This record gives sequence, C-alpha cells and structure tokens, in this order.
Amino acid sequence: MKRNKMQLKGQLRMYMRWPLIMTLLLIGMDVWVYMVDKKAGLLMSVIIIIYVGIAFSLYFYNRSLILADLIQFSVQYKGIENRLLKELAIPYAIALEDGRILWKNDCFLNLTEGQRKERYLNRMIPELHPGVFPKNDVDHVELEVTYRERSYQAELRKVSLEGFSEKEELLQIPEEQEYFVAVSLRDVTELNAYIRENEDQRMIAGLIYIDNYDEVMESVEEVRQSLLVALIDRKINKYIGDVDGIVKKLEKDKYFIVLRKDAYKKLKEDKFSLLEEVKQVNIGNSRSATLSIGLGLNTATYALSYQYARVAIDLALARGGDQAVIKDCNGITYFGGKKEQTAKNTRVKARVKAEALREFIVTRDKVIVMGHKIADPDSFGACMGIYRAAVSLEKKAHIVINEVTGSVRPLYDEILESPAYEDDIFITSEQALDYVDDNAMVIVVDTNKPQMTECPELLKKSKMIAVLDHHRQSSNIIENAVLSYVEPYSSSTCEMIAEVLQYMVDDIKFPALEAECMYAGIMIDTRNFMNRTGVRTFEAAAFLRRCGADITRVRKMFRDDMASYQAKAEAVRNAEVYRKEYAIAVCPSDIDSPTVLAAQAANE
Repeated sequence: MKRNKMQLKGQLRMYMRWPLIMTLLLIGMDVWVYMVDKKAGLLMSVIIIIYVGIAFSLYFYNRSLILADLIQFSVQYKGIENRLLKELAIPYAIALEDGRILWKNDCFLNLTEGQRKERYLNRMIPELHPGVFPKNDVDHVELEVTYRERSYQAELRKVSLEGFSEKEELLQIPEEQEYFVAVSLRDVTELNAYIRENEDQRMIAGLIYIDNYDEVMESVEEVRQSLLVALIDRKINKYIGDVDGIVKKLEKDKYFIVLRKDAYKKLKEDKFSLLEEVKQVNIGNSRSATLSIGLGLNTATYALSYQYARVAIDLALARGGDQAVIKDCNGITYFGGKKEQTAKNTRVKARVKAEALREFIVTRDKVIVMGHKIADPDSFGACMGIYRAAVSLEKKAHIVINEVTGSVRPLYDEILESPAYEDDIFITSEQALDYVDDNAMVIVVDTNKPQMTECPELLKKSKMIAVLDHHRQSSNIIENAVLSYVEPYSSSTCEMIAEVLQYMVDDIKFPALEAECMYAGIMIDTRNFMNRTGVRTFEAAAFLRRCGADITRVRKMFRDDMASYQAKAEAVRNAEVYRKEYAIAVCPSDIDSPTVLAAQAANE
C-alpha cells in the first residue's frame, strides 16, 4: 500500500505524462478526419485506441521500474555525497552537545594522528570545549585555535535534528539537545604569518624633543656646547639606527624619526633605554639632558601617523617630559617619566598665560570657578585666587563646591560669615548649570580630568573653558579648553595662581583671608615646604605673605587633633610591607576627614 501511494512529481512527472497529453492532440485530429472522411476517421479511431492502450500499459509497467531506478540513484548519490565529505580536503567532524565526536572525515583523522581513539573534541583541542559551542539562537561560532603549533580558523555550526529521536531507533537524544555540532578547521598559519609580516613592515612616524635644551646649554662652558650637542645627536642616531630607523634633525632640539613597527617592538622591550642613555651624557654640564619621545601607531596613512606623533609629543611635554608616549587608535601608552621635572626659573610662560586669561575674562560677564571633587586646600585656595582675579576685573564670580571637607571647613565658614563676600559666592552643581550661559566663562583648577571636576556637565554647556593645573596630563583631558596652563613641575596650583595674579592685575588688592587660603594650598601640597619646592614656590609664598597671609594662623589651622593623630599613628603602626616595595595599611574611617588622614599616613 505504501508502494502504491508513492507518486512522481516535478519535471519527471510531467515527462512521464507526455504520451497521455499527446492522446488529446490525436483525438482532436481524429475529429477533423471524421469531418473529411468517415472511413478514415473510423480507422483513425481504432489506431488511437490501440495507441492509448499501449501508452497506458507502458506507463503503469515502467512506473515501478523507474521508481526503483530512482531509489537506486538516490542511494548511489548519497554514497557519493558521503564519499566527497569523507575525502574533503578540509578537516571536518560532527560532535554532540557535550563535545563527544560522532564522526570524522579522513582529513580530520590525519590531522589528529596519534589521537584517533580520543572521543572528546576538547581533549584534542582544549580551546574547542563545549562552552564555546553555539547555543540558543546562535547558529554558528568562529574562533581561532592553535593545535600542534599551527593556527586554525575553527567554524562550529549547529545542525538541527528536530524529531530525530522519534524516527531513530538506535540513538535517543533529549528534545532540547536535538542538534549536532559540525566542526570544520581551516589552516591559517601562513595567512597569519603574512599578516604579521605586513604589519611589522608598516612605517611609524615619531618625534624626539630635548626637553631642557636651553638649561643644559647654559650649564656648560660655551666652548663645550657643540660637543655636548654632538654627543646627544650621536646617542639618538645610534639608538634609532640600530633598529634600521631614520633620524632627521629639524631644529636644534627637535628630531623627526621613521621606523618600522617591528623596530618599535624592540624599543618597547628595552623600555626606551635612550631616555636613560642621554641623561648619562656629561662633559661638565651640571644639568642632565632629558628627552621626550612621541610615536604614532596603527594608522591607515602616514599623515595620520605623524599627526598621532604630534599629539603624543605634546602630551609627553605636558606631563613634564623625560618620557616616551605612544598613541594609537586604541589609546595611549607611557614609558619613563621617573625623573622629577626641574622647575624653570623664567616666568615668561606664566606672564603669557596670565595675559591670555585676562583677555578671556574681560570678554565675559561672569566667571564660574570649580576644582575637583572632595576639594582640598590647594583646590579651594586656587578657586579663591581666580575669584579675586575676576572680581578685580569687575566681573561677577562664583565658586562651585558641593561637599565641604574638614580640611577646608575653617576657611569656608570664615568666608561665608564675612560681610565682604556675597551670599552666592559658593554655589552647587545644580545652581551652576542655571548660572552658565553664553556670557559665562568656566575656569577649572587643580585638575585636568573632566570626570573629576565638581560638575562635569558644566563643561558641556560652557563655550569658553580655561584649565590651570599642576598634575600630569593623561589621555582623558578637557579637550575644548581655550586656555590650558598645565605645569607638572609646580608644587601646587596655588603657586601657579599666585604667579598669574601678579601679571593679570596691576597692584592687585588681595585680602588677607584669601592669601591665607592660597598659602594653605601651597603648604599642604608641599608638606610644609619639604616636598617638590623650588625657587618659585618660595617666591609665591613670599608674595602671599606680603598680601597679609598669617603663617602661624594657617599652621595652627591644620594641626591634627588628638583623635586624628592617634588614628594616623595607628595606621602607621599596623602597616605591612609587601615585596619590600609597598607599604599597606588600613586607615580608621571614623574621623572627620578620612581622605586627608589617609594621605598623611601614606606620606609617613
């Protein structure tokens, strides 16, 4: 009965019915013959009957034979398919959901020679464990694996077997796991080698600057200056020449270099030892020369590589020099920067920045000043210094501060209680967003990272922003600033503001309370003038002293109370040294200013 229900379909069915379709044509022809001659028509009818009988007999007789031949062909075709898959030049295998291998083709067997009896895929290739198999709505997964020191691009494709368990009598598979995983491997070892070789041959543009050229030249006798420059040139040329790079001197203290990416890898391995080698050049100079290196990597064009190098060298200089900065499309990498930058005695830059800041403030109606979150005395004092500059230029000024810490509370409260200041001198972030408009200027002090400011949203709404800071710049900076004065060698931002104020306004009238705020900022950041102090630090302190700062009062203001002193001593007492390099301690938090106490304990 099943055999009788089998039917042909498609083009083969149409082909088998052509004799029956021709019968209709013959019947029509017989009608026309009858109209011409009845005897001929009758003879034609007999012939048609005989034709139809033969056609139907052949159709029903050959139908079973044709079906049998088709089944035989299907079996042979399936065998050819299996043979082609088994002899496929690509390693191919079929595995269950748990990684157990059901079938492998010859190429896969040859690839895993020596492990042919291994039944689980992940035991042969650990990276192809069941955790990376396609699951849920994912049909296939591609990943690169390593097997016997060769790289393969593995494709794992899910083969659905819905209803398999109902039809299969030998193998029972849970309904939720009715699928196989087809695994194919493609050898990409040579392709990856060519890609790496092409990548290593890519050219990289770079810049090398001598940070302190003028200072070094002044520290050596004039007759030896040319010899010192020649020795530095030789160091740079030899270092870049050893990796087949090219050096071109642009100016007396600037060099342009070109090298391959594989050469950069060598420089990276020795951590840019050129930085230390140049410092060792000494022919009587009291100051060592330091270098800044900027490289641009992973770019589509050489012009973009050079642009990246320019950005990298600017960042290296802004961070104080004596370091290598590498910029690519993924981020920025730093090397070196261990040497403390020496402060420059010249104030030309401070005067130029002060004049520029004055011009910007004059063009605006009001000024909004903000420091970093959890304000310390340096941030608070710098805000007060900019506030005084704006008021001296007859501009309305506000200071953004959300949380008043214990270290600035005495000065903050004294300013609030003083009748010399307006009620809205201090505002919160929400108020600042209402105050800002096209005629307002935002000045950020003691930080150059947007996420660390009191109100990051304020930077997006303001069209004119200035930044004054003494911290090293990182890759995340305030990018839309019209003025950026960042000096890593300064002891504190208050020192920088004290210098700027002397050039912004002639004979500036500085209240003693504001001078004390700025003096406190310098004192805290320098640990009572014991850390990172230079000539300009004491000059700034002397200027604030002339403005009326009471040094004794400021020192008493920041004395520790008994609880803070005991907490700090407890943290230091319980400190543990890790690997002979790191001191780790837990600082008590049940005090007013835990962040300040933690910093003091860390200094100890």
